Amino acid sequence: MKKMQVLQGLIDSGVIAVIRAESEEQAVKISTACFDGGIKGIELTFTVPGAADVIKTLSGNFGGEMLVGAGTVLDSETARAAILSGAAYIVSPGFDAETARLCNRYQTPYLPGCLTITEIVRAMESGVDIVKLFPGTAFGPDYVKAIRGPLPHANIMPTGGVNLGNIDQWIKAGCVAVGAGSDLTAPAKTGDYDGVTKLAKQFVAKVKDARGGIGE
Repeated sequence: MKKMQVLQGLIDSGVIAVIRAESEEQAVKISTACFDGGIKGIELTFTVPGAADVIKTLSGNFGGEMLVGAGTVLDSETARAAILSGAAYIVSPGFDAETARLCNRYQTPYLPGCLTITEIVRAMESGVDIVKLFPGTAFGPDYVKAIRGPLPHANIMPTGGVNLGNIDQWIKAGCVAVGAGSDLTAPAKTGDYDGVTKLAKQFVAKVKDARGGIGE
């Protein structure tokens, strides 16, 4: 899938599910539950055992319908392994110049974690199209508004602290999408994958409503 198609697909989805699990099987089940709830963007973290194999499985099962990315990628070596396994995009907790160069080489979107204006500008100068504001809990939606004053062209996706109670505030602040982890996938801890699907539907609906209310 071409880079711009992936980026647009993530923005259209509005929510990227951050998947952490204790096994490959659990990771596949959580990802599928999120997808069934309408979330097309799945970030499979490399803290999951056999993460590369899970990416291969999900990419094979869903093709281009599910946008499967690799998360918690700390270096270019891991990024390359993820891309060769079928990852459509790479997500990191922090910015890494070598990973940015590698992703550019493979025409793969790179979403690094940034927090300060300096970090965001540096990432954008390295070809980053969407910046992951991480951890989102550190500041909140008002911080995004402040960033978009001097950087109105920055595409920002917060991860960490995004939940059903504030997701609309993030979107209305100007975020192109949000990353949701434990607040979305918590029911999976007890094997309640239907509960994950139910939450996924609510997250997607909240984003849709918030986008319709921008400018009100």
